[in-house]
Amino acid sequence: MKIVLADYGAGNLRSVCSALGRAGAEAIVSAEPRATREADLAVIAGVGHLAACAEGMQRTGLADALRERVESGRPVLGICVGLQMLFEESEEGGTGLGFFSGPIVRLQARRVPHMGWNTLSLRGEPKILEGLDGEDLYFAHSYTARPAEELPGAEVEHGSTIVAAVERGALAGVQFHPERSGAAGARLLRNVIAWSRSA
Repeated sequence: MKIVLADYGAGNLRSVCSALGRAGAEAIVSAEPRATREADLAVIAGVGHLAACAEGMQRTGLADALRERVESGRPVLGICVGLQMLFEESEEGGTGLGFFSGPIVRLQARRVPHMGWNTLSLRGEPKILEGLDGEDLYFAHSYTARPAEELPGAEVEHGSTIVAAVERGALAGVQFHPERSGAAGARLLRNVIAWSRSA
């Protein structure tokens, strides 16, 4: 299968691309809306300020390509700031794609950013997280999604209970970095490939 990482100007895409390759997929980085529309799976990854990411999405035409995918039920995965891009307004500034209802808010914890390993607790039966309940994944973020609806996914504890992953149909996102999460991260990416094939 072919996976396209949407290149909207964020860093960290090559490491995610390499991790997807190790998981068994043909993965490329592209700024072309057509490639994003036509891939078997589109991934929004990277790090940085949501407003800058959103501006890059609009400038390149990738936002419209991703909207077309979601409207037609074709799989999209968000990673780290990519998960936040799936939601609406952010306290950090900027507006996400609005595929999920709810804001992005600053973490309420003594230690911000949330940096390092944390243990997943699953909610519901998210396909992308099969076999990962109780596993440790690597996080690096200062903002978190606050969904306005109940969604299958996962959460972790960091000052309070925060969203670690969400999934609805062919749309999913993870706040952690699978490419930095060892065997558990590799399992997540294999799950994602299987999920996108069945979506």
